[in-house]
Amino acid sequence: MPAPASAEGDRRFTPWQRFVLPLIAGAGYSLIRSLGPTLRFAVSIEEGAPAGGFMEPAIFCFWHRCLIPACFQWQRRKIAVLTSSSFDGEYIARIIQKYGFTAVRGSSTRGGARGLLGLQKVLESGHAVAFTADGPKGPMYEAKVGPVLLGRITGLPVIAFHIALEDPWLLRKSWDQFMVPRPFSRALTRFSAPIHVPSEAQDLAPYHGAMQAALDRARGFAEANVGRRSGDLI
Repeated sequence: MPAPASAEGDRRFTPWQRFVLPLIAGAGYSLIRSLGPTLRFAVSIEEGAPAGGFMEPAIFCFWHRCLIPACFQWQRRKIAVLTSSSFDGEYIARIIQKYGFTAVRGSSTRGGARGLLGLQKVLESGHAVAFTADGPKGPMYEAKVGPVLLGRITGLPVIAFHIALEDPWLLRKSWDQFMVPRPFSRALTRFSAPIHVPSEAQDLAPYHGAMQAALDRARGFAEANVGRRSGDLI
């Protein structure tokens, strides 16, 4: 497995950033630990999706605004998550590592090849990996091509999911209107059917488009049905 992101002070950051990083990471961990156990999760899958939605090894993608419920729901499964080398990526890495995820460094803009190589190694070890498809800076709901590239390299399926929250608090000034769940609210996770990218594919646009469509379908279904009881879901 790739080495986890370091919790040591990093010279890339200013003294002030190095000071606040552990404070932000501690606050984020405590927030998820407090809210997560109160959420009432349900899971729904498209036809063709794996039973229960989760499988490994596989490549998962979801929208950045779902990080809080995703971190709690899928903790302790040794899933590797691509995180940027930025300040924001550093505190996200520190938070998710406390929940048993592996932070692999890279992004769609810098360190992308290194990140894909790290995720490939995780997949070869038999574990799952995950991308925030529109992260780290958006635009909101516009999927980047990374998961499709990794699917072509590894031959493993790309599976989209979305977690809808019942009446969440929204950080409206954030680029993705990041969601914070209300205590004791419902959360619905919807998984798409797998997308397989042939190793010989030269034009990735059709598969990129299929991934975007799968993310949009999962979000549409989850947001329309999050208030329903588990037994009423299709």
